[in-house]
Amino acid sequence: MIRTQYYIAICLISASLLVATTAYASASVNEVKQRIGNGNPVAGKSKSELCQGCHGEFGLSAEDLIPNLAGQYASYIAKQLRNFQSGARKHEIMSAMAKTISDAELNDITAYFASQKKMQGNGKGGNAVAKNLFLHGDAKRDIPACASCHGVNGKGQAPNVATYPVIGGQHKAYLHAQLAHWRDGERSNSPNGMMNKVAKTLTDAEIEALAGYLSGL
Repeated sequence: MIRTQYYIAICLISASLLVATTAYASASVNEVKQRIGNGNPVAGKSKSELCQGCHGEFGLSAEDLIPNLAGQYASYIAKQLRNFQSGARKHEIMSAMAKTISDAELNDITAYFASQKKMQGNGKGGNAVAKNLFLHGDAKRDIPACASCHGVNGKGQAPNVATYPVIGGQHKAYLHAQLAHWRDGERSNSPNGMMNKVAKTLTDAEIEALAGYLSGL
């Protein structure tokens, strides 16, 4: 019986990976596996029903200030939820919600959202200033190129590293708010304060431009 249940579980996970990868041929099976991590995306679909109420059934939220989770790395989503649990990151609703999720549930929930097709922008919002900052940074202000961590298309660099999330195709309003929070110190849960250092000298105009550019990727 145990062996049969194990076989069924493996088949379900394999089927989920097949659906996820055939939905967008540019993503390899290995890439999707890395992005999902150790969770079960099939089990995660039902476990994430409460999350779907805000973030959308497939991880694409209808509200601009609620982040898309579609195709986001499971390890990054898990880190954020654990930060909400610990208080390292604060949000009235998310802090309360995160405390109700066990580690086992968290693995499956994050795997489900990670298995979805990566969020995509509309190709609009291009801005020369933002593009230059994203691709090249600003050495005079010790601002590294955003692309060096988040990839040239904003879809991330390393699927199994929680530090570098997908930001291309994220909601403009959410990106704008987070960059402002990083700059002003309202958010400080990046490793070694990396994002606070990156954002500390950004102007309001640059934050607006970057948010528009990234949301279009």
